[in-house]
Amino acid sequence: MSILSKLRGRRSEPGEPSVEVSERDGLRSLHLGSSTVQSTMRVDDPVELVLSYTRAMMAFLLFHPKPRDVAMIGLGGGSLAKFVYHRLPDARVTVVENSARVIAAARSWFEVPQDDARFQVRHGDGAEYVREHTQECDVLMVDAYDSEAQVEALATEAFYADARAALRRDGVLVVNLWSSDTRFDSYLQRIERAFDSRVVCLPAERRGNVAVFGFVRSPETTSWEALRQRARQLEKAYGLEFLRFVGRLTEMNPHTERRLIV
Repeated sequence: MSILSKLRGRRSEPGEPSVEVSERDGLRSLHLGSSTVQSTMRVDDPVELVLSYTRAMMAFLLFHPKPRDVAMIGLGGGSLAKFVYHRLPDARVTVVENSARVIAAARSWFEVPQDDARFQVRHGDGAEYVREHTQECDVLMVDAYDSEAQVEALATEAFYADARAALRRDGVLVVNLWSSDTRFDSYLQRIERAFDSRVVCLPAERRGNVAVFGFVRSPETTSWEALRQRARQLEKAYGLEFLRFVGRLTEMNPHTERRLIV
C-alpha cells in the first residue's frame, strides 16, 4: 500500500480537505485536497528547503539575521519550521496550524520534531493567534493556502494590521503570495498599507511565488554592497542562494545603483 492510499483511508473532519502524501524520486510531498504540492521534503535530507519559494522566504535573514522568536502561520509539511529550528539554534519557533490532520501528517511523514523548549506547534486559528500576541516575535512567516487559494482570513486588512502589531520594533513579516492570483495586487496593497509602504518583494527562482517582506521600520542594511557582503556570510552559514536573492531584489522594488529603497 502506498503512502498516498494510506492517508486517503483516514477520514477528514467535515469541511476539511483531505490530507495526502505522495513520494517520487526520493521526494515526499504533501497535498491538501488536490494534486497541488503544498510542501516537499527530500527523504535523505529532511531539513533541506527543496521548494524555491521556501528558500526565498528565508531571505528575511538579509535584513534580520539573528531573530530570537520566529512565529509561523501554517505548518504544511514543516519545511520552514524544521529549517529554522535546526539551522538557527538561538531562535524559538512557534507554529500555528488549524488542521490537526496536517499536524499529524507533518510529524508522521515529514519529520517535524516534537515540542520542546525551542519549538512548539499549536493547533489553532492563525488570525486569532496573531491578534492576541502583541510585540512577541521578531519574524512572522505566513504561508497559508488551502487546496485552492490563499486563506482569506489570513490576507485581510485587519490581519496584516494585527501582524504588524505582533512584531517587535525591528520585526519582519514574511508572506508567500502567488503572483498569478487575481488578488495578488490587492493583497500586496494591504501589506503596504499596514507597513507604511516599507515592503520588499522577492520573486522565487521558480516563477509564480513571491516572498513579500513587510518591515515595522526601515531596515538598516539596504546598500547593495552591504547586502552582498551579508549574503556571502549567509550563504556560507546556511547554504542558500542569498547572492541570487540580492540580485532578484532589483526586479520588483524601487532602487538606485547604490541601494534598495525601503
